[in-house]
Amino acid sequence: MSDKLDQADILAKKDELIATARRSFEVGIQTNAGGNLSVCLDSREAIVIKPSGVGFNECTRENLQVVLLDGTVLPSEVEMKPSKDLEFHLEIYRRRADISAIVHCHSPWATGYASAGLEVPCLTVQTVEKIGRMPLVPLTENLGPQTAAMIGPVFDDPKIRAAVLANHGAIGTGKTLMAAQYLAEIIEETAHIAFVRDTLVRSLGLETPPSPDYGTAKDEKAAMAKG
Repeated sequence: MSDKLDQADILAKKDELIATARRSFEVGIQTNAGGNLSVCLDSREAIVIKPSGVGFNECTRENLQVVLLDGTVLPSEVEMKPSKDLEFHLEIYRRRADISAIVHCHSPWATGYASAGLEVPCLTVQTVEKIGRMPLVPLTENLGPQTAAMIGPVFDDPKIRAAVLANHGAIGTGKTLMAAQYLAEIIEETAHIAFVRDTLVRSLGLETPPSPDYGTAKDEKAAMAKG
């Protein structure tokens, strides 16, 4: 099977993943070797994914892995241990043909909200427009990390583009790695804004102001016209 895959596409997707991983590291939504990101080949026969133990800033063509959608890890120039997150990445791709890239990072503000058992609220017009809702996926009953069987069904709703994992991190998805990266950044930015808002509201004894219902003026006008 590996010799039938488009090698030019594999190299292109590896370079795209390397650039996106470095951006994640540079903007501070992922440090050390945690988190993961992956992208489907154009044929959707396989994905390119960061292996375990490799930092976002250390991804290379040689250490990235190519994995078939059935979970078979193909031989690579540098043999690495598959990511612990591999199964949930594959599960999302199997369930959603419209998703071709995933950025999963342990961004601190979003993970802080999730660790408190809170969904990150969509309180900016950008999150309303671009995301809509970020479901919270809890730990397992034994307080272990979320499994593919827990994460996959969350994305059965075609409106869901992102999620936060309790005590774990955030997931952004998209048709491209950059689209998924943007969502991961928006999640983190929104969690930071939410914390600042909630802190100010509490410290000043204010009532929590309403969040936007619409992400664009066009959406608002369309809703008003229907009403």
